[in-house]
Formats: sequence, C-alpha cells, structure tokens
Amino acid sequence: MKKSFFRFINKINKAILPKLSDKDPMKLTKFQKGILAYRYFVLVNSLD
Repeated sequence: MKKSFFRFINKINKAILPKLSDKDPMKLTKFQKGILAYRYFVLVNSLD
C-alpha cells in the first residue's frame, strides 16, 4: 500500500513539479531546495 501510494505521487511529481537536477544545488532558493527534498523523499520511498 505504502509503496504503491508513493509510486503514484512520484508520477504526479514528474508531471507537475519542475526538474531541478540540472541546476547547481548551492544556487537554488529555499523554496526550490524544499521541492528538491520533497521529490527525493517521495522517490526513495517509492523504491523501497
């Protein structure tokens, strides 16, 4: 259940949220860092 939920959320994130992997993490704003951390959290939980 948990894994399938995070996979679904991950698909939504890919479609809606911006891709920040090509940018330098040191130059991101706090809001962009929060988005990056959220996407990482969802990705890690969907892979477990």
